[in-house]
Amino acid sequence: MRLVFPNSHRINRGNYVVKELAEACRANNVTDLIVLHEHRGKPDAMIVSHFPHGPTVYFTLNNVALRHDIGSYKGSTVSEQYPHLIFENFSSKLGERIRDVLKYLFPVPKEDSKRVMTFSTEDDFISFRHHVFVSVPPKQIQLAEVGPRFEMKPYEIRQGTLEQNEAEREWVLAHYARTAKKRTLLSGPASHSKDSQHPNKKVKR
Repeated sequence: MRLVFPNSHRINRGNYVVKELAEACRANNVTDLIVLHEHRGKPDAMIVSHFPHGPTVYFTLNNVALRHDIGSYKGSTVSEQYPHLIFENFSSKLGERIRDVLKYLFPVPKEDSKRVMTFSTEDDFISFRHHVFVSVPPKQIQLAEVGPRFEMKPYEIRQGTLEQNEAEREWVLAHYARTAKKRTLLSGPASHSKDSQHPNKKVKR
């Protein structure tokens, strides 16, 4: 995951408590803290907390395929160039909010960057895919998936940073719909009260 997010640094949480991690982020001008939870070696949840004022978005992770699980991995390498980003179907206000949180994890790429990362929503799951352009003799270019690959499902947004337990809930996923009609929260009209305001700074973790 460190290779997914440019300018990031991996740390093992160890005995650190959340408050200590947040204090370290503020002291080092970190723009975002990304916390991954795993079960039996596979990531199953991710938290993205934007500093210094929030928001914090909580996701579950499903169908995770790591780099060594991807079929085309052996024939491709992972560049550390800033990637081009593709966002599909983030058309509701909630979708736009989450899109902006994800977008500002990445610096602006150069036009000739050979990396492409796609976030595409369907039934409120966000599918993440990571590709690079590779040269194929004699003079062809094709996309190669380099991983990781996973599905994200947002379930909560809080206005503050991760350690602020008193921060107001901006949105939470309802487990049971109040209407029989199915709604898509990310790609369709949905009520959402806050505008997104995030500086486009480099990301550290």
